[in-house]
Amino acid sequence: MSFNQRHLLGIEPLHPSEITALLDLSERYVELNRSSAKHAEALAGLTQINMFFEASTRTQASFELAGKRLGADVMNMSVAHSSVKKGETLIDTALTLNAMHPDLLVVRHPSSGAVNLLAEKVNCAVLNAGDGRHEHPTQALLDALTIRRKKGRLHRLVVAICGDIAHSRVARSNLILLGKMENRVRLIAPPTLMPAGVAEFGCEVFDDMQAGLEGADVVMMLRLQKERMDGAFIPSEREFFHRYGLDSEKLSRAKPDAIVMHPGPMNRGVEIDGLIADDINRSVIQEQVEMGVAVRMAAMDLLAQNLRRERLKAALREA
Repeated sequence: MSFNQRHLLGIEPLHPSEITALLDLSERYVELNRSSAKHAEALAGLTQINMFFEASTRTQASFELAGKRLGADVMNMSVAHSSVKKGETLIDTALTLNAMHPDLLVVRHPSSGAVNLLAEKVNCAVLNAGDGRHEHPTQALLDALTIRRKKGRLHRLVVAICGDIAHSRVARSNLILLGKMENRVRLIAPPTLMPAGVAEFGCEVFDDMQAGLEGADVVMMLRLQKERMDGAFIPSEREFFHRYGLDSEKLSRAKPDAIVMHPGPMNRGVEIDGLIADDINRSVIQEQVEMGVAVRMAAMDLLAQNLRRERLKAALREA
């Protein structure tokens, strides 16, 4: 199984074979998580620190559960009450944590590039749980696993990503991953929520949702990220739903067996109709949550294997 990364900071550095290797291992962890004995020993004796500078329910709970099921000692760092709030710099925080000798550091941060900076200052494996508008690699990987399981493949599919593209690290990571795996990606959003130059990524750009959904295999909806908006990007939520919210009429333009995805949390009646979100024949939103635990278990397992090999080589050099 080929996975040669020291960290998981984004999708961009990953080779398609590494993506496939991670997803294949994730499949094994899906089965483990569905069994009565949900525990393995891949991270036994290792310490995992979850450091979330942004609030997150799904991602933090998923990483915590993944670490515990693999036997790690897991610590959740409460940033709201940490020295960061007292003025400590990110680098000083990294050096402090590094002195505690963690093995895995899971970081979510509101600034793009902050996780990469941390990775340069610590001796452990770092996993990016979302940094600003940059990337959210494990979300793209769990989306990929969900698609592969539901559609039977992860190539030559038409995937429509709809909503707040401009502020979405999920959209960026999915765009990169789906492109690497030879899929046709369409981005659908009003011009105010579409980043400049995005077509250079090799995707198709639409501001008409019905045209963009025509013949799609996968429809991925995104949340309006109001916390990252510093102006009026849409006339109103009601108008946004009318033009860009997923309802049965717009979904009818996609293929009859198209699946509907959403990374959560959902704003029902804003980006997606509640009836579509709860449609067990089309929606795979709950499956995405389940796949998240398996993907994060696989990612930490593979990084821990590389970390142990690296430490063994260092010990042999010193001997």
